[in-house]
Amino acid sequence: MTLALAPGTAWETVYSRARSVIPAAFGDDGTLRNLYGGRWHPSRIAAAAHSPVDGSSISGAPLLDPDDAGEALRGAVEEHKTWGDTPLIERKRRVTAAVNSMRESRDTLALMLVWEIGKPWRLACADVDRCLDGVEWYVEQIERQLAVGTPDERTPLPGPVSNIASWNYPMSVLMHALLVQMLAGNAVIAKTPTDGGAACLTLACGLAREAGLPVALISGNGSRLSSVLVSNSDIGGLAFVGGRTAGGQVAARLVDTGRRHMLEQEGLNAWGIWDFSDWGELANHLRKGFEYAKQRCTAYPRYVVQRRLFPEFLEAYLPVVQSLKFGHPLAVENDGDPLPDLDFGPVINAKKAAELREKTEELITKGGVPLYRGSLADGRFLLHQDTSAYVAPAAVLSPPTSASLHHAEPFGPIDTIVLVDTESELLAAMNASNGALVASIACDDEQTANRLAGELHAYKVGINKPRSRGDRAETFGGRGASWKGAFVGGDLLVNAVSMSPSPDERLYGNFPSYSLYPD
Repeated sequence: MTLALAPGTAWETVYSRARSVIPAAFGDDGTLRNLYGGRWHPSRIAAAAHSPVDGSSISGAPLLDPDDAGEALRGAVEEHKTWGDTPLIERKRRVTAAVNSMRESRDTLALMLVWEIGKPWRLACADVDRCLDGVEWYVEQIERQLAVGTPDERTPLPGPVSNIASWNYPMSVLMHALLVQMLAGNAVIAKTPTDGGAACLTLACGLAREAGLPVALISGNGSRLSSVLVSNSDIGGLAFVGGRTAGGQVAARLVDTGRRHMLEQEGLNAWGIWDFSDWGELANHLRKGFEYAKQRCTAYPRYVVQRRLFPEFLEAYLPVVQSLKFGHPLAVENDGDPLPDLDFGPVINAKKAAELREKTEELITKGGVPLYRGSLADGRFLLHQDTSAYVAPAAVLSPPTSASLHHAEPFGPIDTIVLVDTESELLAAMNASNGALVASIACDDEQTANRLAGELHAYKVGINKPRSRGDRAETFGGRGASWKGAFVGGDLLVNAVSMSPSPDERLYGNFPSYSLYPD
């Protein structure tokens, strides 16, 4: 079977399409521009960028130095002073206009996600759609959430909201948050993720700006810009999504500032299996769990299995992992064919792929048992294309305690499986990473499942089903080292980026001084 790039999906074509929508944001030389002070600014330096899909050159982030970033923040501060006084009906109108414009450019935004971060087409479209559908829900709910017209009416934060997010969900996490923050009356400033998504966010923020929204989008090295985006006293709140190392550094800068913050960090999400028999249903969840190569904060890379159930688990698990479809997200056999419906494409870059291979070897070298090791030969690729950012799925039994993946998530299609004999061992193995965002228990007896769930250090626990981030009516947070600060989602997201008239307001979250978890 010979595959070719689907017509009309080349990076140059997609870039040209975006440039025709927001000409000021995209240079005629393929470069991107920073957005601040209501204008687009070319950068003296652009980061080199290569698509994880095939290693080809794409537009890199336009890098700012701290002085220019300071100017961007000052512009956001000035906009914040007047935006909060804009009537809510007008804020709703502008946010709705931005959402409608993004919906018109939905395919361009999604194709940019394919090239920049390697999302298969179906998942890239879902990322855009979840953002837009979610924000529409907030537009409908915002008057109630802000308690408009009551003595408890909420007001914007004292300064703009700073946003630093990871690369894996530019639209449904970062852009979604920006739009809700602006809907609540705040100006916003965001840093493009270091590893990908700059072009997609440039187009999305450009459309928001054209709708009259106070958004700034800048790029640069996180450590160099932290004095502006994290420590500056003019910032009213900080939303961070990333790893524990960077998150810890951010948290250290926020100590004793009293500033609103929502710091989402990774954790080893685990699925425990105890006294269970519905293997067909579990197999369905297992396959879906591999979407986007498990590059999700709510992916499940660890399975903790009752030893006597291991044969049945293996019978359900192996056919799933052996049948996964991965490869070039835009490769088709014939012109006019639909884009392939893949479970995953590449991981974020060749460096990450090499790291995953090394960590898998470490697991095995130190005593882990290789249950399954896929091959790139099973993938769908163009002839002679660069495949250095692709990783075949793998599963390792009994990860040794000295290996890095014993306590940490791989952020890739690598599963580890732990066998246990007692409920205490099950709980200890599932709580291996000092807090997680989600967990699940597979158990036939609901009472037992709920009892075990109560002992897990995860914010959301599914009973015989996975849990996800959720960004509408359902709240989201973490326990232990997986989260710091205010919880978000639904009403809590609006609460986190607005102020109560009561000086004694206490936000839901896991702040150092208290721990309060909503039902």
